[in-house]
Amino acid sequence: MFRNLAAALILHEKIDTTHAKAMELRRFVEPLITKAAKSPNVGEALDKLSAEERAQQIHLRRVVGKFLPHMYQDGLAESLPVDIIEKLFVNLGPRFKNRPGGYTRITKIGTRRGDCAPMSRIELLVD
Repeated sequence: MFRNLAAALILHEKIDTTHAKAMELRRFVEPLITKAAKSPNVGEALDKLSAEERAQQIHLRRVVGKFLPHMYQDGLAESLPVDIIEKLFVNLGPRFKNRPGGYTRITKIGTRRGDCAPMSRIELLVD
């Protein structure tokens, strides 16, 4: 469940879920973003790296790949599969490169209509 929530958060950069899941998802996603942001040669294409740098980058992508699905597709029929690990290392890694941590924000948005569960929005910061 948290693998899919993390993939949806990385893809859409914000999701609405229950407050308990959002708090737990933060503990799951922040170390993955840290690995991408603090990796050497963050944001560069793999074919432009030297052999040693490419090996380090591939190792980090495999470590992150243990926790995230490689390809993720929304439940919508017209959506195409997206490479989540590529988005994490190419788009989000350089964005959070100079940030020491705290990549997510959790905002309470009320209660769910059916069972009054407390709902929250978890989103990646713009910085």
